Amino acid sequence: MTSDQNISDHYEHGGLLLAIETGLTELGLSPDTASIHDLAPVDEFHIGGRTASTHLLDQLSIRAGTNILDIGCGLGGGARFTATAYDVKVTGIDLTHEYVETGQALCRWVGLAERVNLQQGSALSMPFPDGAFDGAYMMHVGMNIEAKDALFAEVHRVLAPGAHFGIYDIMQTGPGDPEYPVPWAASEKTSWLISPTDYKQALEAAGFSIITETNRRNFALEFFRKTKEANIANDGPPPLGLHTLMQHKAAERVGNMVASLSAGNIAPVEIIAVKP
Repeated sequence: MTSDQNISDHYEHGGLLLAIETGLTELGLSPDTASIHDLAPVDEFHIGGRTASTHLLDQLSIRAGTNILDIGCGLGGGARFTATAYDVKVTGIDLTHEYVETGQALCRWVGLAERVNLQQGSALSMPFPDGAFDGAYMMHVGMNIEAKDALFAEVHRVLAPGAHFGIYDIMQTGPGDPEYPVPWAASEKTSWLISPTDYKQALEAAGFSIITETNRRNFALEFFRKTKEANIANDGPPPLGLHTLMQHKAAERVGNMVASLSAGNIAPVEIIAVKP
């Protein structure tokens, strides 16, 4: 079995669209009445959710009417938010067929099928022409990609000159490895954590210029603290959330990640780069 297949299998749910619809019903909503804000707790699979997305995207100098690429788009929550908040068209690419299929259904639910296009495929070999996009981002994706030099070379290829590229990934910031499973991997076999320095070196080798680097560890710890307090106050998690994606494995996976985050061995880090 290839690593791509192992990664895709890790994220497969088996009944994701129905699970999301069930969660909406518990909230008194339906596919006909749900908004992108209602879906945000489940469809932005990265630390900090919508708040983190906004913090990253606001740094990318996105102009209305342009074409933006979402690498490792998952369910397309970030893509739908980007399309509406910045008045752009967004193309997403992701390995996991169920995520793409479910994400396209969610786009139809909220009336964004004409502005957001999600495709199944590998970020290492994207079916897009050179210079096709005016900006790109990836959120919690690089941990599943070993060949980061090849990844960033491919992103550089599909971006127009002057385009910004934003990364929000979990990176290695200390000597210890996380205990597995974690949200992005069941074991170290499909987890490739490297340091922010290594990210920047790979980006520069691909032709990018680095603009900023921001460690978001404190933001992440506060996010998880507030989430835990809310769950305790409400006698459990809300009807929709990342537990919808990870099912019964959520507590162990998130717990292992938070333990490593608390120890300082990993952190979500933003890097903003530009194609000269």
